[in-house]
Amino acid sequence: MSLSRIVLPSGRPVDLMELQLSSTYGGMLEGYPCALVNKMKITGLLRSAETAFPSAPVHLIPPEREYPDDDTGPLGPFGPVEVIPKVACIGYFRSTAVDPSLDPVLHISRLTVAWFQPTPETPSGSVENHPLRELAWEQLAEDVEL
Repeated sequence: MSLSRIVLPSGRPVDLMELQLSSTYGGMLEGYPCALVNKMKITGLLRSAETAFPSAPVHLIPPEREYPDDDTGPLGPFGPVEVIPKVACIGYFRSTAVDPSLDPVLHISRLTVAWFQPTPETPSGSVENHPLRELAWEQLAEDVEL
């Protein structure tokens, strides 16, 4: 049984089978959010996704970035403050096979997705105003036999 069903803008329903959430900046003892720190956070999230689901392809939805200091604040040693959403997410999704010639009873498509979102909520329903809204399932997912 899935955690939730998401209907992509293409109309394809995908089932969220597993979801891992963590604080984007949790455990950060020194420094401040900046481009260098965010690059490490994104790389770490991708590595975690590949480790958690090694047999499925992994796709990253690039996070939105905010610059709260704009040009008014002093620059720190690593450049301007750059903030990405505070919740890092890894989701394992399944759907029907992408290839219509495959037996729908014996085949599924699957994809691991890494993304960032502002709140620790499970995505469901239509994904309007959510990072998953642009997911190109047909190009990214992999068909497998059960």
